[in-house]
Amino acid sequence: MSTDRSRTRMDDVTVERVLRVVEAIPPGRVAAYGEVGAIAGVGPRLVGRIMRTWDSGVPWWRVTNASGDHPLLARALPHWETEGIEVKPNGRGCRMAQFGADLDELRAAAREPLAELGGLSG
Repeated sequence: MSTDRSRTRMDDVTVERVLRVVEAIPPGRVAAYGEVGAIAGVGPRLVGRIMRTWDSGVPWWRVTNASGDHPLLARALPHWETEGIEVKPNGRGCRMAQFGADLDELRAAAREPLAELGGLSG
């Protein structure tokens, strides 16, 4: 197994780090897979894999691609409507400039939950 693969394993701590960052995204805001990954210390593809597998207990609808598009928009829409996130004209997601989470605030909100797991990222 290569070193690169071992860094991107979906072990319990890695999964928990990603989920804790997602839980820290405030209502009415979204963060891109890469932004979540940067704070959790993993790549955006691994964030996507984790979200596909363990998304039910976290606000998964707040994680989008870098353009604000959501792969499960039809399922996310009721949550977005409740939180005031508006769909952009192309109908694929939201405007990151308007609804993207403040990354400094997200990093600060995730700091303590991540520290509980040992070691900080970001």
